[in-house]
Amino acid sequence: MKTQKTVKFLSLLAIASFALTSCSDDDDNGMDMPMAEVSTKIYTSNNANGNIDEINVSDMSNVESKTLITTSTAADGVYYDSESDAVFQASRSNLSLEGFSNVSMISSGTNVSIDFTGTADMTSPREVAVNGDFYVVVDNSDVDGDTNTPDGRLFIYQKSGSNFTLRNTITTNFKLWGITFAGSDLYAIVDVTDQLAVFNDFLSNTTDATVMATKTVSVEGIVRTHGIAYDMDADVMVLTDIGVASGTSTSASDGGFHVISNFSTKFNSINDGGTLAMSSQVRVAGSNTMLGNPVDVAYDSMTETVYIAEAANGKILAFNNISSGGNLTPVLDYDLASASAVYLSKQ
Repeated sequence: MKTQKTVKFLSLLAIASFALTSCSDDDDNGMDMPMAEVSTKIYTSNNANGNIDEINVSDMSNVESKTLITTSTAADGVYYDSESDAVFQASRSNLSLEGFSNVSMISSGTNVSIDFTGTADMTSPREVAVNGDFYVVVDNSDVDGDTNTPDGRLFIYQKSGSNFTLRNTITTNFKLWGITFAGSDLYAIVDVTDQLAVFNDFLSNTTDATVMATKTVSVEGIVRTHGIAYDMDADVMVLTDIGVASGTSTSASDGGFHVISNFSTKFNSINDGGTLAMSSQVRVAGSNTMLGNPVDVAYDSMTETVYIAEAANGKILAFNNISSGGNLTPVLDYDLASASAVYLSKQ
């Protein structure tokens, strides 16, 4: 899932003071400006009770969390908007988008009322990707009722005030799971495969239609990919691998994730239908990772930390020192039954 960053600016007074002391001939009069503190939080959804957890991971040695109790009993994609201090999720029980205001003011264990709502249009909502006022939600149900013809839908909602209005629905010729925006382009996981697709200028599709992906590539080393996160500033893509590509697989140890640096250059150099080589990636997997069914992912480029929603083992996991890959031990092990989504916010 995508990352949200908020830049804090120095006050005009501090800038003026800094300018004056910098121009002084007396170096002893210089003033050391304190570094602005960065708050790092992750927001999660789950399919055990539909509640939202906010986890403060600014200090991994002292992790604090709180739970918002929602009316949903199962939920998936999650997104936090710092400007409005609101958190949103795709409710799998209510089949709609739902949002909650004043998150920072809510105490843990509070039963929250829905402040932002949309119509119940979906059948099996999953990931959420946000671009401005547009919220795109994956629905991975079988569109035509024929399991021999893979397909999926992308519901495009526009947020206005406290309401979500369905603008249009895009049908794909492959089964969907995770999605993320990279500027105006939408990257989408081709479920039950090792493939990644992109729809260039996705929101320009303004009517109900079946739309073909601009390009689809295979990712060597992945069995079945699910979670996706992209950091445009760092140009890093992270994909998760849930392992055995059977819908009935219950393995809790065959998962992993792949980190692809200089992603855009590598992806653009591959022809449609080609393969991204394992030599262009870093893979994290193994018995120490506790990765069995990593269904969603968020990436913090500032600390090079990967956060995973691990469904099979009921965890939110975090990994750093990932540059060499391998059988890493997570630096965060947070219990969350049926974890389904994770979103990173830095302020």
